[in-house]
Amino acid sequence: MAHLVGTVSTNLSQSTINQILKASSVNLQQRCGITSKMHGGKYLKAEIVRKKGKNLVSDPIFNKGLGFPKSERDRLGIRGLVPPTQLNLSEQESVIMEEFKLGWAARAEREPDDEIIKSGVNPDNIRKWKVLQSVQDRNETLFYRLLQDNFLQMAPIIYTPTVGWACSHFSHLYRRPRGMYFCPDDKGEMASMVYNWESDEVDAVVVTDGSRVLGLGDLGIGGLGISIGKLDLYVAAGGFHPRRVLPCVIDTGTANKKLLADPRYLGLKQPRMEGEEYYELIDEFMAAIKLRWPRALIQFEDFQSKHAIKLLMRYKQDYLMFNDDIQGTAATVLAGLYGALRVQGLGPEALKDQKFVICGAGSAGSGVLLTIRNAITKSYGLSKTEAGNRFWIIDDKGLISKSRSNLAEMEDLFYDLSSFAVDDPALEGMGLVDTIKLVKPNILIGLSGCGGLFTDEVLTTMAENCPSPPVIFPLSNPTSRSECTAEQAQRCTGGRAIFASGSPFDDVTIEGSVVASSQCNNRYIFPGLALGAALGQTGVVSNAMINRAAEALVELIEEEDLARRATFPETADIRDISCHLAARVFEQAINDGIKAGNKLMFDAYNEGGLDGLKEYIHSKMWVPDYRPLVYLPPGKGE
Repeated sequence: MAHLVGTVSTNLSQSTINQILKASSVNLQQRCGITSKMHGGKYLKAEIVRKKGKNLVSDPIFNKGLGFPKSERDRLGIRGLVPPTQLNLSEQESVIMEEFKLGWAARAEREPDDEIIKSGVNPDNIRKWKVLQSVQDRNETLFYRLLQDNFLQMAPIIYTPTVGWACSHFSHLYRRPRGMYFCPDDKGEMASMVYNWESDEVDAVVVTDGSRVLGLGDLGIGGLGISIGKLDLYVAAGGFHPRRVLPCVIDTGTANKKLLADPRYLGLKQPRMEGEEYYELIDEFMAAIKLRWPRALIQFEDFQSKHAIKLLMRYKQDYLMFNDDIQGTAATVLAGLYGALRVQGLGPEALKDQKFVICGAGSAGSGVLLTIRNAITKSYGLSKTEAGNRFWIIDDKGLISKSRSNLAEMEDLFYDLSSFAVDDPALEGMGLVDTIKLVKPNILIGLSGCGGLFTDEVLTTMAENCPSPPVIFPLSNPTSRSECTAEQAQRCTGGRAIFASGSPFDDVTIEGSVVASSQCNNRYIFPGLALGAALGQTGVVSNAMINRAAEALVELIEEEDLARRATFPETADIRDISCHLAARVFEQAINDGIKAGNKLMFDAYNEGGLDGLKEYIHSKMWVPDYRPLVYLPPGKGE
């Protein structure tokens, strides 16, 4: 029986094929894919397939990995399901042989200067990551049961810090399609491409352009790893269904010279797209997602500062979306600060009396300051100017004043920076130690990405000028970028510090008592925040909803946590945390007059209050259990 592609038969003689090739002005391989040579120079027959899209790339017989030519990617519904780069069979063979000869854990041991390895991600963490990835590829129910039952142990493996290593090695680790890829070549095609994703129901999308992954900088297409890691936590912590989440990367090129020089790099080897052309591409992506899945929440992740704030301002009124680096980080820091006040026996209203020194003037710093200021002005009666006067911001040039020459330009990265800048031009550029001596702050926050910035002198000065327990939050990731360690903070402050960091540190024992080294990690906030907004169909994610998520988190801190100076609820179940936050977020949306689209959720709140609302939310959480399966032939029940 002849195998046909279009109207071209592959049961032709070699001479006939040669005549066709010679006469055609279009390369037959590109049109039909029938002229690939076997060993020995013979041409392969085209094969009939009765699968498309994800079903095809999941089939070990017909899957070509990155070997699908562009024509087949369009014809077979694969476009966007695999990276845009193509690797032929020999190139793919070479990649596998490289790992066959030396595994990734062994290779990691040979890279002691790798920043992630220096940050404490040891080769055994990489082995564990590979184990969990293999389970996820085979059995997602088992994967998420493992993650849910061992959350504290496994979250650092599938999310920060180990996910940073996976992102930086993404092109070398790539084996199996997961998520969707978009690039400038897809301009004008995204609205149709999204239909290559098989699920008609998507509740949450996490998207990145890979331009600022964690503290590691531009990782290009490798940023997809952070989208995948985030959504793993949406499922494990927030109860989202794994078939209804979508990780995405928008590959607009890279400025990373190491990636551009890497022959195995799977992303576009070109400078990053900039300007209006860049924003038009993101506009098309957002419109395509909303057209295909109008109820989906969209989380922006790891966009570089110069774009992150502009994109948030561009979309936050018209889409159910938030930026986790700006808003999620800010809400987590705010929750940590409320926790630090509770450790001191103070209520959240005491926030308005604190003095803050913030190191870092990027998008994360911007989000943190704006969120704290918003909490102070909205809840505790201070004006915007009065609240702004509680903050002193330092960057690599020192203290920022209104006399800073490029202040207006800096606001592209730090929204409303001028309202925080100090008035006195004589203070411009003042160093960190002198600023602490002048201001005598209660709270020192690091979002600088500058490892070791909080030196012994800085921390000692902080302790000497703060009569209350100094609150020290070095929040930069990964560990090598952390402004100080937990041990250092306690040693330099005489064991008085209330400490929380972006990267994990061991607890510190002081005179026989264990003092918590809390991790100020977004994983406490974003699953519950997203769950409340997505399940409730609130239409927008408002500042008040974000602030309420922070306040709700502190409500779960137990006396046992406070006794250890923990600023987060370390003993609470992660799903209970997400459910409580989701309920409070939805409650805030109702109180703000936001017309939520989920009437059943609204009714549950009206009839049963907060407890009734939480019961409803729990009932909608996906649970990783084996369920009875029933086969329906194609066409039935559709």
